Amino acid sequence: MRTRTTTVTLLLATTLLASAACAKHDDNAPASAAKPRTITAVTGCTAHGWTDPADLAPDRAPARCDKNTPAPKPLAKKRKLTIATGTLAAEYVAPLELAVQKGEFTKENLDVELKVLPTPDALPLLAKGDIDAQWAAPEAAVMNGINGGFDIKWVAGNFSPAPASKSGLWVRLKDGETAASASLKGDRMGTMIGKGSVISYPMEKALKDHGSSLTDIGFQQLGSADVLTALQNGGVDSAWLLDPIWRKVDGDAKYAFLGGQPLGEPLGGVLFGPSLLNKDPDAGVAFLRAYIRTVNTYFAGDYKSDPAFTASLATLLKTDEAILKSTPSLRMDWEIRKGTTDRLQKSYLDAGVMKGSALPEDRTVDRSLYAEAVGHKQ
Repeated sequence: MRTRTTTVTLLLATTLLASAACAKHDDNAPASAAKPRTITAVTGCTAHGWTDPADLAPDRAPARCDKNTPAPKPLAKKRKLTIATGTLAAEYVAPLELAVQKGEFTKENLDVELKVLPTPDALPLLAKGDIDAQWAAPEAAVMNGINGGFDIKWVAGNFSPAPASKSGLWVRLKDGETAASASLKGDRMGTMIGKGSVISYPMEKALKDHGSSLTDIGFQQLGSADVLTALQNGGVDSAWLLDPIWRKVDGDAKYAFLGGQPLGEPLGGVLFGPSLLNKDPDAGVAFLRAYIRTVNTYFAGDYKSDPAFTASLATLLKTDEAILKSTPSLRMDWEIRKGTTDRLQKSYLDAGVMKGSALPEDRTVDRSLYAEAVGHKQ
């Protein structure tokens, strides 16, 4: 299993490097190093629309603007944007889908199409400008692509879990094992991405707490609908289960929760390529403004406390309403914490899935576009 995963990772890295050769710029400076943009204060966002990226406190309150802000600033000419996402069924994608449904992008004179594509398929398209953005995460494949010449940056976060959430690493206990004594050495773990996923970072900590490491286990890459099934039928020994899927094993003595995503630290969100980083940053800011407005209007706090909204959300996500209600509201968060990509890259290097040296944050993250959307001068 380890050999197959390593082979797939190396093939992906080779593909990305080959695509990067076509997507590279004529000079060594990233295309996103554009001229400075004018930042003006935004009504409704001046009080709490920005938090210090260095604040890593688990109980940090996420940035928030007033409801229905930042107000739309429609582009002079309608712009069609294609956004890739790995799934439309996960709760963390809900702000993106709701922004389409409620016309928040239309208010910015954007015509947004959501296209379901796996990260490996979407990345070369993003780098070439064939798609405009990706609702994903700074996975190892992204870092390898940037190292190979892709002008891609993580430009906004998505969420962090609620303290009561048990989204994360679940193990099927062996005879005589408890959550405290569970050992994963030699186990097969089911994930959607494998060693190159951002979950490698929190997973590495959970494994260390149980006397194991990323190199001690085998990874089995599975579709989002198959991860839980494989854990339940013995196809894998452990799995990373997202909200609300973990509820289906919570309370069952055969399974134990070993740890999840750090509180207060988003690990995914929006990736932009050259199309919105450099060629049309106005459209990039407009996209983020609509997304941020959607969070402030519909997902500002405990959004599941509203039964009618929860019912409509279940319909939007095509999921069971009772299961959706059974998990706490996510902490939707468009900001990116300082050092997150440093910590992610460490786990990728430890797992042997990242090629080359770790990239500095200014090569992987750009907070300037969401800063402009909320009127914050960095």
